[in-house]
Amino acid sequence: MQRIHPRPRLHSHDLELVSALGKAGSTARAASTLHLTQSAVSRALCQLEEKLGARLFERRARGLCPTPEGERLLQGAPTVLTALLELELEALSQAAPRRVRLVCECYTAYRWLPSTLAKLRRRLPTLEVELAVEHTSAPLAALLDGKIDIALLTTARTDERVQQRPLFADEIVFVLAGDHPLAARAELSRDDLRRFPLITSPTPAEERRWFLSSVFGRQKPKLTFLQFPLTEAVVDAARAGMGIAVLSEWIASGYLGGSDLVAKRLGPRGLSRPWRVAYRREYAEPAELLASALGGAPPRVFAASDALRR
Repeated sequence: MQRIHPRPRLHSHDLELVSALGKAGSTARAASTLHLTQSAVSRALCQLEEKLGARLFERRARGLCPTPEGERLLQGAPTVLTALLELELEALSQAAPRRVRLVCECYTAYRWLPSTLAKLRRRLPTLEVELAVEHTSAPLAALLDGKIDIALLTTARTDERVQQRPLFADEIVFVLAGDHPLAARAELSRDDLRRFPLITSPTPAEERRWFLSSVFGRQKPKLTFLQFPLTEAVVDAARAGMGIAVLSEWIASGYLGGSDLVAKRLGPRGLSRPWRVAYRREYAEPAELLASALGGAPPRVFAASDALRR
């Protein structure tokens, strides 16, 4: 008689929810990462706890704290999700070749994306990914026009004609000269950003709107921006004391370590920028595989770098 294995009550989206809550420490911040409302995240957590018959997080004034049961899920979730992805890749390894055209809305992703894609290519030889960097400035338009198949987005608005799912988040940090008047601060405030020029590379309008809205809300402060076409020039301008460089943590990490530059967070929690993958419906399968592979790919620089804590 064939043995029937019991069906697990946990699903992959349950593990993704627990992982997001564990990293964020609150339903509000997890909601931003998962691209859901705070009420939807709270409801999903309650449903999961009811389904398992165990409390996974203690609700405290400072946020969520995992219980022993929640801690065990947090520790095991990455292994289970990785194993599930490996099983998918192995099952599809003999499928017919599939070519997808991919673009990232922000150039910072190109710092780590090629090596990640190379690893994915070794695991899934039939998936051919072509980087369409010429559509970086307008990824959604290219997606709707059929010029690309998958887009990694940060701020561009999506359209009902494409599908999307959350990926991860990076942190926007603020790089200063070691002798800058704000260099001794533990963190920066919105008022600090009003006082000094902000040094950036040329950014799309959507990204600038996201930054202003995330930092200042509905206020419309008078800010001074200095723009340079190359990251090296942005960093060097900050080193020269010309202002505050605004960079992704992935980019900033490569320029820190000495005494001439320091990086600061915006407030105690920092400025997090959520990423998501968008794709046309007929590319749902490779997009989901790619999203799963990319989920843990970007380096978590701020949490790991002593230079960024100064």
